[in-house]
Amino acid sequence: MKAAVFHAPHQPLTIEDVEIEKPKRREILLRTAYAGLCHSDLHFMEGLYPYPAPAVLGHEGAAVVEAVGEDVTYVKPGDHVITCLSVFCGECDYCTTGHTNLCDNTEVKLLPGAARRLKWKGQTLNQAFNLSVFAENMLVHEHAVVKIGKDIPLDRAALVGCGVMTGVGAVFNAAKVEPGSTVAVVGCGGIGLSAVNGAALAGASKIIAIDTNQSKLEKALEMGATDIINASNVDPVAAVKDMTNGQGVPYSFEAIGLKTTAEQCFAMLRPGGVATIIGMIPFGTKIELHGADFLRDRKIQGTSMGGNRFRVDMPRLLELWRQGRLKLDTLISGKIKLDQINEGFEMLKSGTPVRNLIDFGVV
Repeated sequence: MKAAVFHAPHQPLTIEDVEIEKPKRREILLRTAYAGLCHSDLHFMEGLYPYPAPAVLGHEGAAVVEAVGEDVTYVKPGDHVITCLSVFCGECDYCTTGHTNLCDNTEVKLLPGAARRLKWKGQTLNQAFNLSVFAENMLVHEHAVVKIGKDIPLDRAALVGCGVMTGVGAVFNAAKVEPGSTVAVVGCGGIGLSAVNGAALAGASKIIAIDTNQSKLEKALEMGATDIINASNVDPVAAVKDMTNGQGVPYSFEAIGLKTTAEQCFAMLRPGGVATIIGMIPFGTKIELHGADFLRDRKIQGTSMGGNRFRVDMPRLLELWRQGRLKLDTLISGKIKLDQINEGFEMLKSGTPVRNLIDFGVV
């Protein structure tokens, strides 16, 4: 099969012929239909997070089941699925208390460098995030997928695999936004726009979208934002305070992954507010906050892929799309082929697209 191989930070991915094993117990072989180009993968490509190389990256995708291994009961060949890096065992303390996204069973959720499913030029090729979506096929644990209806377009479904689930999940599961409240979202990429959409679904009465890219701010209005702030020419914290009569917001979301914007999200909170950090802040970076600000019950928290329980949450999100309330169509910027992946990431770095998808030609 063809796969995009990551060799080292700041080097282009190369398209290689890669060997993939047959499915073993509880494993399934997938034919990749679509893969989303996400900023999280770019973090690894730019060396902001360490990852063992060579590897096949990619974590947002939709696929068709091609074959199943022994004891697989959840899917059969021909089923359509969304992949998710929140692979779970179903038996650890996290899983049995409803936090499957935090599963720590390393027999199922293999640590970086532990997977041995891919080979290239006779050596083991690391499987990123237990998925490796930037390839024509994936070999994954059956608990890394959710089955979906065959009537759902696989390109829309792929978006739910990471960006949409993370953004909407941060609103519903992590922050638990209350109806009628005011929300600020910093960063209007795929995840940030999904958080905007999630806030609208949650019934927020005022949704402030913040970015430095005017076209993305216009897109935020389509996703449900009531107000926009172009942070390229104003202080976003001061602007948010002005919009809220000097009080600040009860909920803010950071969807870029920067120290500065994380600190801004905390600074724009009203007393009792909570800032949720969705973006992947570079490894080793420290966030600095004023201790006195905590005296008025302000909080800051992280979220792992929106606190998802993906086999429950993703079908519900697709139903909201059917109803026209979850705006997946708005997020797709374009489609490319696997051999255009480096150009796709260059476009992503430019800030122009929301989400480009790799189309593997699966009908």
